[in-house]
Amino acid sequence: MGRVLLILAVVGLAVYALVDVWGSEEDERGGLPRWLWVLLIVLLPLLGPISWIVVRVSARRSGAGPASGPGGSRPTPPRPGPRRPSGPVAPDDDPEFLWRLEQEKRRQEREARGRQEAKDDDTESS
Repeated sequence: MGRVLLILAVVGLAVYALVDVWGSEEDERGGLPRWLWVLLIVLLPLLGPISWIVVRVSARRSGAGPASGPGGSRPTPPRPGPRRPSGPVAPDDDPEFLWRLEQEKRRQEREARGRQEAKDDDTESS
């Protein structure tokens, strides 16, 4: 019974690693092409999947990708997990939002003054 569970665990780990490799991005593969990872996982039933998981986790932690490497042009996609946001959390913490809000308020005040002056001009001419 123990052998069967061990074999099922190894096969399950290999299937998980194969599916994960297939859905991975290029920057998460540690510089190896997808076909080579598949070959390693299939030919080395325990070492292949474990090495894939280690490489994938280390790539996620380091944030390594084309954008951080030399000549990278594609931005690294955001990674899931708890991280502190780099920008403002709420709109009232965002200086750009507050500036736009102030500009909108000033524009509305100018329009209101213009309407009021137009109304005053109409009443004086009547």
